[in-house]
Amino acid sequence: MNINELIKRIDSDSSTKMFKELYGDNEVNNARQRYKKLITEIRTNEHFSETEKLHVFSAPGRTELAGNHTDHNHGKVLAASIQLDNAAIVQKRDDNIVFFRSTGFPDVTVKLTDKNGNPDLQPKPEEEGTTEALVRGIAAEFKKRGCHINGFSANADSTVLPGSGLSSSAALETLLGRIFDSLYGEGKRSSLEIAQIGQIAENKYFGKPCGLMDQAACASGGAVSINFANTACPEIKQINFNPAAAGFSLCVVNTGGSHADLTADYASIPAEMKKVAAFFGKTVLGELEKYVVLSRAADVRKEFGDRALLRSLHFFDENARVDAMTASLTEMETAVTNTAKQLALFNYLELVNESGDSSWQLLQNVYSPNSPTTQSISVALVLTKDFFRKQKLQGACRVHGGGFAGTIQVYFPLDAMNAYRTYIEAVFGAGSVTVLRIRPVGAVELEF
Repeated sequence: MNINELIKRIDSDSSTKMFKELYGDNEVNNARQRYKKLITEIRTNEHFSETEKLHVFSAPGRTELAGNHTDHNHGKVLAASIQLDNAAIVQKRDDNIVFFRSTGFPDVTVKLTDKNGNPDLQPKPEEEGTTEALVRGIAAEFKKRGCHINGFSANADSTVLPGSGLSSSAALETLLGRIFDSLYGEGKRSSLEIAQIGQIAENKYFGKPCGLMDQAACASGGAVSINFANTACPEIKQINFNPAAAGFSLCVVNTGGSHADLTADYASIPAEMKKVAAFFGKTVLGELEKYVVLSRAADVRKEFGDRALLRSLHFFDENARVDAMTASLTEMETAVTNTAKQLALFNYLELVNESGDSSWQLLQNVYSPNSPTTQSISVALVLTKDFFRKQKLQGACRVHGGGFAGTIQVYFPLDAMNAYRTYIEAVFGAGSVTVLRIRPVGAVELEF
């Protein structure tokens, strides 16, 4: 479709169902305006043509429901894609340049060939930590998989804000992966392969040693349990979960703080876990059982210190929690009585609280040891627990995502939303609470 045709389709009744599925019943008009704005902006952009076919893509952010820092050691996670996303209007190019414009960010231009026309797809130290690195890395992976790639122009907008703990980087990676796959890969790549391509780009080109959870959740859509025992082919299971239907709001609270100087803190967690695994002749903790580590706890403490032991114990306990929480969600879906549904829900929420306590006490990713006077996540957890206690509410909270700075995740009854928002935003500022909706669709090219 060209510009005028696409705008007509977006305004038509046929697009309503799609927007409701992606963003919720109350966000259809906002979604229409957002997409039309992206389309009309390309009229004055020299990188786009008014007559060339347009493609529309969307890749969601994600929320981690359980499995805090387990994926990198071949553990288990429970995660879900959300209504906040990275959306883009895209056109093919007949050269080897990728032009990527995103609202509020500097334009990105990446030439995929050198001055002699040869592929220029090796990691570049000067691009580390940039969008350019992700573009080049993802293009390189498609080239390795036999795709004849060219460039494209994209006008994008992301509601997954950087530093929000909702994985703006994985949303971008899976968006770029879907674009390359749809334009040059015949749309053949599975959600898992799109996720793996994004992880490789982030590890080798961007320079961040992340696991695969974020990309897998963004690419797959809906709530998913993922077992990373076989990293080449993780076991991904879709789970039906709608917190609002169960009478609860799911939200994250942005406590502030930058992730920019926390790379060493993040890297220390998988590094310490893998050192403990190596002590027992294994590569990762996923190859071990908890009792084996406990049987030589004194030796592990002596060799690596207390924190490495505690972080390893968190790994095993969190793995077990993922299984238990998945079972609770399955029971909620299959229960025949309201009493049984409520019991399964309360079991689930108790496990959420246990996950948060384990991250706080064992994993120790609530604040950076290099900045002990800054503990915004700790404050948010304490205040949230105090709110539940004073209001006599059933609720749950936990560290969300990488930790050290950023967000916590909170569940509370729907009718407590306004009271909780007022209470917590008095401390962390207006707009610090973001209500989440689990979106059933992962990274995708939209068909209007």
